[in-house]
Amino acid sequence: MSIVVTGAAGFIGFHLSKRLLSLGYHVIGIDNLNEYYDVALKKERLKLLETNANFTFHKIDLANRGGIHSIFKNNSIDIVINLAAQAGVRYSLTHPHSYVHSNLLGFLNILEACRQFPVEHLIYASSSSIYGANTKIPFSEKDPADHPVSLYAASKKANELMAHTYSHLYDIPSTGLRFFTVYGPWGRPDMAYYSFTKDIIEGKPIKVFNHGDMSRDFTYIDDIVEGIVKLLHQPPKQQDGWNRAKPEPNSSYAPFKIYNIGNNNPVKLLDFIQTLEEKIGQKAKVVFLPMQPGDVKTTYADITDLQRDVGFSPSTALEKGLESFVDWYKEYHLKQ
Repeated sequence: MSIVVTGAAGFIGFHLSKRLLSLGYHVIGIDNLNEYYDVALKKERLKLLETNANFTFHKIDLANRGGIHSIFKNNSIDIVINLAAQAGVRYSLTHPHSYVHSNLLGFLNILEACRQFPVEHLIYASSSSIYGANTKIPFSEKDPADHPVSLYAASKKANELMAHTYSHLYDIPSTGLRFFTVYGPWGRPDMAYYSFTKDIIEGKPIKVFNHGDMSRDFTYIDDIVEGIVKLLHQPPKQQDGWNRAKPEPNSSYAPFKIYNIGNNNPVKLLDFIQTLEEKIGQKAKVVFLPMQPGDVKTTYADITDLQRDVGFSPSTALEKGLESFVDWYKEYHLKQ
């Protein structure tokens, strides 16, 4: 069975591809290796994947319609997992056009490819950011999420709406996953836990926004990957009994579903920093700052649906996850 993983050189895409290869799947990796963060890190991830003969890589931008069409035309593809995107809430404030190019046009090309060359299941990355101005916690997929506070979040909400349209029009089984603050080895350098680690080790001050009054549902990468694997062969089906008079936003009469995928256990940012300090063995120099535009105070995933439908059960404690990350960071960055 062949599975396309877009963003294969990215953080989640790398770990997922590695796991799929270990299960015997043929993985067709797609990535444009853009310079949003260190390209060398992406190439190191790719190098590890390319040691497996069942991994094929295409360096291409999702916005390249002809190139994406060619990949689907020339391969028998069973499942598509779209993880490629322009990430980052704060970056979207200064580079808005990147999000339209990658997250909207690029995703449209994936949807069109799935229409022209039908697949068993399309799984795609959404984000906890789409909950935006919502204050009811934990965040539930059944709650409306119509007030994003960043263009990044708006682009992810748009992806969900686009996927539903194609599920309705062309019967494409699609599952959107709202990721909650994924962390772990081989992570993204733009994420706070990564930059905190770098600055603490180098004796530089770390910037803590909203004066530390924030919490995040930190989710370890291995738990995320296992959740995706559990969903592979569980595509959503048409639901004839779906209530159109009281429509739930996370399901449909069409073969369409949206899940939160998180740890279901928010951690206060200052507690997180304290745990990180313990794992590094150094105290942080902290600079407290006001809330940044586009940020939210709390993220907290209600994962009831994913637990019920596929038995998703995150099991990695923050202490263990951060220890694994710090060990990797020191091995990768300090021993080169």
